[in-house]
Amino acid sequence: MSFYVFACVVCLGSWAVWAYIPAFRAPHGQKRSSITAKGPTLVGVLLEIAAYSVAGIFHTNYAPSWPRLVAVVIAGPLGVILMWKAVSHLGRQFRINAGLYEDHELVRTGPYVIVRHPIYASMLLMLVATAMLVTRPPWMAVAFGLFLIGTEIRVRTEDGLLKSRFGGQFDEYRHRVSAYIPFVR
Repeated sequence: MSFYVFACVVCLGSWAVWAYIPAFRAPHGQKRSSITAKGPTLVGVLLEIAAYSVAGIFHTNYAPSWPRLVAVVIAGPLGVILMWKAVSHLGRQFRINAGLYEDHELVRTGPYVIVRHPIYASMLLMLVATAMLVTRPPWMAVAFGLFLIGTEIRVRTEDGLLKSRFGGQFDEYRHRVSAYIPFVR
């Protein structure tokens, strides 16, 4: 098996496991009251979906270079691990739309020690894996730009909700821990 085929299998396998986590490991249909910010969340999600679409539509007609294939083999599994850990530490607080349950807690364990939004970090890693495997370089910039804009909308929305609930406790956490890219404020 060539390294290209191996990278393809790793990328597809990573996506399958990554998608399994929110679909089957996360709690759904919770009947707890909450505050939800659906509008900004929807805009952010649509931009993130557009980013993945650009990465997939504007694909290369050749096998990528070794460095790109190595990035695929590293980024895909890291994205899966980060998603798994993030959902595990969030527990019943996991949700698709930005929001807070009445009994919401500020999670600062596991991957939340490294970044405040590890699920977005895992999504970025999955975009890296996909883009490095199939996307033409000029379109990578478009895909990453769309993703970052969508994710920034979601991060700011969620951070605003968390600040409204946890005040100074969240401010301290926000100043100490990066949003979704480690060491980048």
